[in-house]
Amino acid sequence: MITSDAHPFSGGKLLQGLPGLGVALAAGAALVLALPPYSILPFALIAFAVLAIMLHGTPWPVAFRIGYLFGLGQFVPGLFWITESFQVEADRFGWLALPAVFGLAALLAVFPAFACALAARMARAGLPLSLSLATGWTGLEWLRGHVLTGFPWNLAAYTLADWLPLAQMASLVGSYGLGFLLVLCSALVGLAFRAPARRLQVIRFASATAIAVTVAGFGFARLTLSDPPSERGTQIRVVQPNIAQSAKWDEGSRKANILRLLALSARPGDYDILLWPETAWPGFLAEDTGARIMLGWLLPKTAVLLAGSPEREVTSNETVYRNSVLAIAPDGSVLTRYAKHHLVPFGEYVPWRSVLPFQRLVESLGDFLPGPGPRTLAFGPHPYAGIAICYEIIFPGHVVDDAIRPDWIFNATNDAWFGSSIGPKQHLASARMRAIEEGLPLVRAANTGISAVVDAYGETLAMLDIETSGVIDMRLPRSLPPTLYARLGDWSALLLILGSWGVFAFWVWRKKTVLKGSQK
Repeated sequence: MITSDAHPFSGGKLLQGLPGLGVALAAGAALVLALPPYSILPFALIAFAVLAIMLHGTPWPVAFRIGYLFGLGQFVPGLFWITESFQVEADRFGWLALPAVFGLAALLAVFPAFACALAARMARAGLPLSLSLATGWTGLEWLRGHVLTGFPWNLAAYTLADWLPLAQMASLVGSYGLGFLLVLCSALVGLAFRAPARRLQVIRFASATAIAVTVAGFGFARLTLSDPPSERGTQIRVVQPNIAQSAKWDEGSRKANILRLLALSARPGDYDILLWPETAWPGFLAEDTGARIMLGWLLPKTAVLLAGSPEREVTSNETVYRNSVLAIAPDGSVLTRYAKHHLVPFGEYVPWRSVLPFQRLVESLGDFLPGPGPRTLAFGPHPYAGIAICYEIIFPGHVVDDAIRPDWIFNATNDAWFGSSIGPKQHLASARMRAIEEGLPLVRAANTGISAVVDAYGETLAMLDIETSGVIDMRLPRSLPPTLYARLGDWSALLLILGSWGVFAFWVWRKKTVLKGSQK
């Protein structure tokens, strides 16, 4: 029989009255300070340690309320940057900014709430609360990334994005698995202070230390033993035009916008691949033969332009629109294309349009339709590219084509909607985690920033900051052999969780065996 380490002072009592309300909200808000761009890692440890303490000894309905308040504290300040997008057309959508933030936060807070309720139930069934909380949190983060098209923004693992040695474990277990280890370690530390016996306190501290040392040791070894960056490789040029969203589709600004793109692209220097942001071309580039031929004049003999552009296809019943990246050859021909498959709800399409009376934030002739899924593009003699347009880069395990592994990832994006807020910085952190998970370099071309070149270890080698214009000229970093996560995907996180349960079961069995032996 597994004995309980219950303490007479239940964590649920912390939730009584306004002080308890403040504790739960503040713990969730502390997690935001641990995320980029702040990246104050101790706040993540404190947040989950406090959450574990508050859940200690609570029934699942109370745990649900604690988790919901924690989620509100996490998501309201963590997603407040989306209010910027409603100010682009403030006369039409400005009034929706605050309702959208609080409404989205209220919806997303359900996931931490269920995670905490599940943790409380598993703890009552005999699984240690630290392991229960880590399991529940990871499972509900995974669901948040998949339910209703998914929104895996600001995962727990991203608190480690700027701590590169600690982030390397994502190459084995992905962001979900790394989040599991973070929550488990934090909860063990928090609950160590609640342990009724000195021995149990030592076991919890020792377990947390073992996890931290393993994660850090693996990361330092992976970075230390890595080969130095290659001096040979494909030369790339990343263009960041810095065109404000209010001017991007303005007909009066169209000529100036095109000239800015051309001027930056034509700067002295040679390159093999020219990279433009999402919807860089203000029109349907695939239909404009003259424009493509003009762009071809910019390119060296064997170079290719990867340019973001909307596309349309007229069928017998309707006109279909897609958000695409086109590969343009020096003769102006379209070598290949990629259509975005993971679209932004209410930004690129309205879900359940026949039921919901909402307008899209992005102005165009109709809703975009999704492409077939992750694809690897081959164009000329250049390295194979995996393409992720904007929002698609935030989805772990859904960026790279499983059939044909690319040599690098190109993330074309337009974060002009979010101004100089923390949104683009959080977006870049997600992109960098994809590089670590897949073992692939990542190149990001953003309209107003942040454009960047990231190596396969998640290190930013070059970048153009928010609201600046310019180019990045450098060699494409080399790729690594497929990581364990690249081979197994999110199954690696599940194996980690099951393995952790197995370790606990073995410890219980061993404890019982020793106890029986001592009684003989």
